[in-house]
Amino acid sequence: MSFSTSMTRLIAVLAVGSAAALSAQAQDASTPATPRADQREAKQQARIAQGAASGTLTARETRRLEREQNRINQAETNAKSDGTVTKHERRRLHHMQDAASKDIHHAKHNDKSASSPGN
Repeated sequence: MSFSTSMTRLIAVLAVGSAAALSAQAQDASTPATPRADQREAKQQARIAQGAASGTLTARETRRLEREQNRINQAETNAKSDGTVTKHERRRLHHMQDAASKDIHHAKHNDKSASSPGN
């Protein structure tokens, strides 16, 4: 293999790698990342699912908490829609998640359970 063939292959590999990296950056730039919000959402969904499965949440409480999570998801989608999540939008999402976390805690630790009558 000649020097020019090796150099051509190296340049081709570097070009493909650079194109892939630029494509990933462009994709990431078009959809702002909210890793903390996504992590909290996953944990809260798991807490709701665990409460429903264990019976500490009634069906009504579970539906209410799920609706609250859906509102947070919609707010996150709206915040990302213009390609930038501002500090104010991020703060609002965290505030909504704080409130949802408290709601989950209160619902799981109240006197109601899935097996109690009148739920």
